[in-house]
Amino acid sequence: MTDDARVINVLLVEDDPGDVLMTREAFEEYLHNRLDVVTDGAEALAYLRNEGQYADAPRPDLVLLDLNLPRRDGREVLAEVKADPTLSAIPVIVLTTSQAEEDVLRSYQLHANAYVTKPVDFDRFIEAIKQIDHFFVSVVQLPGGERAI
Repeated sequence: MTDDARVINVLLVEDDPGDVLMTREAFEEYLHNRLDVVTDGAEALAYLRNEGQYADAPRPDLVLLDLNLPRRDGREVLAEVKADPTLSAIPVIVLTTSQAEEDVLRSYQLHANAYVTKPVDFDRFIEAIKQIDHFFVSVVQLPGGERAI
């Protein structure tokens, strides 16, 4: 990331502690963006709607969403986010272990902005997170912000 790239707020919705740890490490070592983490779908919706303990949470510029979550699964979260006019412009990247064609198809039907299968190898996982970050920070223009390049 270049020094003039803007910092974005990223919300990771992930219940696997190992994947949370790897993502945090990628952000701490290689990326300069803010990362907040919630561990289930109900928390994700509360965070996005600034409810309860998340009343002062920043609006994320990007959501990294696992599909298989407790309480409310990722598909439900994705459907609610994309149906809500106040949230629908936030890019949502499905970041999951599933390679099932029905999960890919359903995610895009629910208007996911991308579908990424998590690599199981640590170095490849870190590289995937860095590529997602580069694309959404340096290449595309997000709502409410300038493109970094």
